[in-house]
Amino acid sequence: MATTKRYECTVTVEVTFIPEQSDVEHNRYAFAYHVKIINTGNVAAQLISRHWIITEASGEEQEVRGLGVVGAQPLLNPNEDFEYTSGTVLNTPTGEMHGTYEMVAEDGVRFDATIHPFILSMPRVLH
Repeated sequence: MATTKRYECTVTVEVTFIPEQSDVEHNRYAFAYHVKIINTGNVAAQLISRHWIITEASGEEQEVRGLGVVGAQPLLNPNEDFEYTSGTVLNTPTGEMHGTYEMVAEDGVRFDATIHPFILSMPRVLH
């Protein structure tokens, strides 16, 4: 009996405020985010590109698109993961990010790995 192909990746994100790279008096709030991408499908897939939407507390949005992540386009076999750390700077003490990774499976099928919304927040700003 043939196994149905599943094309899916799970993305988790952990955020850290970086006070030494921030300048609160000049509305500069730096954040690092650590991403873990796990191929939860049953077909090997390569991360081709990223699409982020970054929203500041003021409602201002920035879109970021590019090839790969941190200079890499990792190929993930089923149950393999890839982790990396990157960062962003906001003009407000809080914000949100979300987006997608474009993936291409070994059989040529393209699919998106969803990056669910996550909060960027300077400590002691949100309760």
